[in-house]
Amino acid sequence: MILPILLYPDPVLNVRCTPVVGDRTDLARDMLDTMYAAPGRGLAGPQVGATERIFVMDATWKEGLPDPRVFVNPEITAREGAQVNTEGCLSIPDVPRRIARPASVTLAFDGVKGRRSEVFTGMAAACVCHEMDHLDGILITDLPEAPE
Repeated sequence: MILPILLYPDPVLNVRCTPVVGDRTDLARDMLDTMYAAPGRGLAGPQVGATERIFVMDATWKEGLPDPRVFVNPEITAREGAQVNTEGCLSIPDVPRRIARPASVTLAFDGVKGRRSEVFTGMAAACVCHEMDHLDGILITDLPEAPE
């Protein structure tokens, strides 16, 4: 089911999310459907009104390499390097921003088989950081714009 995406300045977008408790499979499925329909590369719980620490992501589907992912109770445990990308946000349409992010991040999260950890680089690392910001109530307009 496609969910409505909250738009700035909705106050839910600035809420620090609480941990997920229980099975949120239906929410995750709906979030993926919503992300693809938008069309975006990631979508966090608060963007659809769920103030829980969950986000979905597919950093490569627009290049023809679909890899839908669900991250529950994520936490960045390491950051390395630097990169600058122009980012958009489904909750702030048509307001791209140049944002500096780590080139690599290690993310711990709850998966189907328990807690696990994975390293993301490049665009996927930027997507992870963008969605993690949403879980902490931070929008791209809250971050300093990187110089050209």
